[in-house]
Amino acid sequence: MAEVKTNAMRILDRAKIPYRHYSYQTDGEHVDGLTVAAAIGKPLEQVYKTLVTVGKSGGHYVFVIPVAAELDLKKAAKAVGEKSVQMIHVKEINQLTGYIRGGCSPIGMKKQFPTVLSESARALPSVIVSGGKVGFQVDLSPNDLLQLIHGTFGDIEA
Repeated sequence: MAEVKTNAMRILDRAKIPYRHYSYQTDGEHVDGLTVAAAIGKPLEQVYKTLVTVGKSGGHYVFVIPVAAELDLKKAAKAVGEKSVQMIHVKEINQLTGYIRGGCSPIGMKKQFPTVLSESARALPSVIVSGGKVGFQVDLSPNDLLQLIHGTFGDIEA
């Protein structure tokens, strides 16, 4: 049987960025990050979730934080130079990013939005983010991730 590759994995392959991938059983429905970390046997501090927001200006921003952390909306707004940001409605995720809830990756969105990776990732040798499909995760260097998506580190956790 052929190995399943997600769009995010193909983008990493094309960019020649080293990564490892993990998959876990799912019924195709959204699973929370804590469940994902347990399913792939990795520490919560290494598994990150991708959150999409809209700023007061109408611009969209992506924040990538540990699955057990909360996004501080004030810090997030400051990190992207907005007065305020708020989470987009779940119904908007697919139309905006091309991904579904639970499978939203910072890699390979329909449009590359300004993206901020939590400062906590700076000290880690690698971070694990969604592979772009529910049931798939990719593990790569935080610096490689930021270089690929033109992102920055920021103090964005509550």
